[in-house]
Amino acid sequence: MTAPHGPLHGVKVVTCSTAQAGTVPYMLMADLGADVIKIEVPEGGDNSRGSTVMPGFPSTYFETNNRGVKSVTLNLKTQEGREILYRLVAGADMFGQNFRPGAAEKNGFGYEELRKHNPRLVYVSISGYGPKGPHADLPGTDSMAQALGGIAEAYSVPGQPLKTGIVSVADETCAILAFGGALAALTYARTTGIGQKVDCSLLGGQIRLMGWTLTTAMWRNSDPVTGQARVTGTPERPGLSASFNDRDGKPLVFQLNGARHWKSAMTALGFYDTLVKAGFGDLGVIINSDEKRTTLLRTLDDLFATGLRDDWVAKLRGADIVAAPINTLLEASNDPDVLANGYVNELEYPKHGKTLKVHGTPWQFSETPARIGVAPQLGEHNDEALTGLGYNVEQIRDLRERKII
Repeated sequence: MTAPHGPLHGVKVVTCSTAQAGTVPYMLMADLGADVIKIEVPEGGDNSRGSTVMPGFPSTYFETNNRGVKSVTLNLKTQEGREILYRLVAGADMFGQNFRPGAAEKNGFGYEELRKHNPRLVYVSISGYGPKGPHADLPGTDSMAQALGGIAEAYSVPGQPLKTGIVSVADETCAILAFGGALAALTYARTTGIGQKVDCSLLGGQIRLMGWTLTTAMWRNSDPVTGQARVTGTPERPGLSASFNDRDGKPLVFQLNGARHWKSAMTALGFYDTLVKAGFGDLGVIINSDEKRTTLLRTLDDLFATGLRDDWVAKLRGADIVAAPINTLLEASNDPDVLANGYVNELEYPKHGKTLKVHGTPWQFSETPARIGVAPQLGEHNDEALTGLGYNVEQIRDLRERKII
């Protein structure tokens, strides 16, 4: 007997979601075997189908965020279109949308309406700011959440303005949290028969992503020291995470805690005797001194600039110190550990005559492995979905001619 692909085999999801945070949770579910129906506008579809399209390639944006799902087109401004949605929802486990607060209710697919058709339904709503607060009704984007959520400070350089980044960390964080929240609610629904609404937001995801560093800032009532190094701990048990460039300007990072690891790391690099002479045999001396911290970092800058990154990383790892090259995105996609674990994979696109690198899956299941799909053509699954609801060929043709689907 062949096990079904993915641990979510049998889970049925309907979404009216667009963009990234609203689609990635269900793309991940599709990777893991869930049957996901994406509702799109007839003829035009999700606007992101046209985002980042290079000649001869599918949309990197749409493909990454919607692979493995099914596309069904519905005109939800019509009563017939909404009735089809209600019938799909009646047989689903989960529904997702990422319209600004109030829009789903206005258009007939808010939580209170859909729960009438399925009291076990898990309803996932994603917004920019959250369902409450002074800006709850405003639209949200990744850059807005990065700006408000504090992540710009994580990579900031002292003396320079804070800047948001090019990778959609707010969208992706929110999506992953929505994925987990949805499955938690589904577990409850399957245990009790009671569905519920789950609210997630781009801003809320960014606040969670700040983790213990945010807790420390709140308790100290001061922002952390940023820049080249992260200095933690106490003089008795100091910690350091810092980045340096090699002689060719290639960056690396290492992280350690405690005096013993400090000595082991610096000895492995051949730096320890020099650092002892400079007064840094004990890392703890930099904890309460900005001047000593700056002096140590400049000394290490000079020392790392005498050799090659790969050699430094190998020596640190050989001493059981956490160290790594700082990769660009392209370097990350070719990293040996990334490739060995299938975090980046290859997929055939016969329509485009190409085999392309794509995201793999971050999970490895021993019994129900994930399977990577491709994004659907607009309305590709109309006939399949409507036939499953009992519509015949003539009825489907009529709906299509009247642009209900």
